[in-house]
Amino acid sequence: MAQQQFLHQRQIQNPFTNPFSSTNLSSSSITNRPISLLNRNTLLLLLALLVILGVFLPWAGSPLFPFPNIASSSQSKWREYSLTQASKFVAKNGTVIVCAVSYPYLPFLNNWLISVSRQKHQDKVLVIAEDYATLYKVNEKWPGHAVLIPPALDSQTAHKFGSQGFFNFTSRRPKHLLQILELGYNVMYNDVDMVWLQDPFKYLEGKHDAYFMDDMTAIKPLDHSHELPPPGPKGRPYICSCMIFLRPTNGAKLLMKKWIEELQVQPWSRAKKANDQPGFNWALNKTAHQVDLYLLSQAAFPTGGLYFKNKTWVKETKGKHAIIHNNYIVGFEKKIKRFRDYGLWLVDDHASESPLGKLE
Repeated sequence: MAQQQFLHQRQIQNPFTNPFSSTNLSSSSITNRPISLLNRNTLLLLLALLVILGVFLPWAGSPLFPFPNIASSSQSKWREYSLTQASKFVAKNGTVIVCAVSYPYLPFLNNWLISVSRQKHQDKVLVIAEDYATLYKVNEKWPGHAVLIPPALDSQTAHKFGSQGFFNFTSRRPKHLLQILELGYNVMYNDVDMVWLQDPFKYLEGKHDAYFMDDMTAIKPLDHSHELPPPGPKGRPYICSCMIFLRPTNGAKLLMKKWIEELQVQPWSRAKKANDQPGFNWALNKTAHQVDLYLLSQAAFPTGGLYFKNKTWVKETKGKHAIIHNNYIVGFEKKIKRFRDYGLWLVDDHASESPLGKLE
C-alpha cells in the first residue's frame, strides 16, 4: 500500500512522466505480504525505488534509453500531437516560423534558435521533427514547439548533401509548408544552418505570395530588381530553398503544389543525386506568370558562397545583413568550424539564450 501511495504521489507531482509501474518492480511474494511502513524491508524497497527512478528517468526521453517499451505519458502525448494543434499553439499574428530537424542537427537548431531569440521571434517557431528522438527532446525542453509528421526517419543518420537520405529529408518540405498554408497561416521556412543578424520580417515588403533569396554568388547592385531572375544554363533560376516566406494565398499554394509535382517527376537517382532545390526552381519558373514572387535583397540575405568568400563585399555591405546561410560547404564539422571562425557559432557561450538551453 505504501508503495502504491508513493507511486500515486509521483504521478500527481509530475503528470508528464510515467514512472516504472509497481508490477515491474515487485515480486509476487512482496505483493502478497502485508508491509508495514516501519518495516526495514519496506524502507529498503522504497530506497531502491528512489535510486532506480533517479538513475533511469532522466534517460527516458533519450534515444539511448534501452527500454523502448517504457515510454512516458508525455512521449505518448507528443506522438499524437498534430500539425494543426502545433501551428495553432505557436502562431503569433497569423505567422509560423518553421524548420525541419533530425537528431544529429540539434546543435544547429540550438544555434539558430539563439539568433532567432535575439530578434524576439522564438515564440512562433515550430520545429518539424524528422524522428522521435528530436520530437521528445525538443518538447521536453520546450513543450509544444515540436511536431512529427509521419513517417519518422532514422534518428541517428546525418544525411550528406546529395545522398538519397538527404533527398528524402528535404523533399518533404513543400508538403509541410502547404499543410500550414491550408491552415490559413503565413509561414517562414529556414534551414537551421542559418543565423539571424537582424529581424528578417522588416524586409518582407508588400503583400506578395512568396519571398525567397538568390543562391548565386555574383554581386548584384544594392537596388537590384526583386523579380525572379532569368533562367540559367540549366533552364531554371538558382534560388535557394533554404529561406522562404509564404502567405496563405492561392498563388503560394499553387507554387507548393508545383514543387511537390516537380519532386515526383525528378526523384533521386545515383546518376542525378538530386535534392529539393532544383524542383523548387522549376516550380518557380513554371508558375511565375501565376504567382506574385519577390526576390529578397542580396545584401540582407546573402548566400554563403558570397558572405564567407568575399571579404570586400562583406565590408561594403556591413550592417545590411539579416540572415547568413552557411552553405557552399559540405560537412557537419566543416560548417561548425566556419561558423566558429566568423563568430557565428553561438552555442558555445550563449546556450542560455536558446529556449532549449544547453543540450547535453
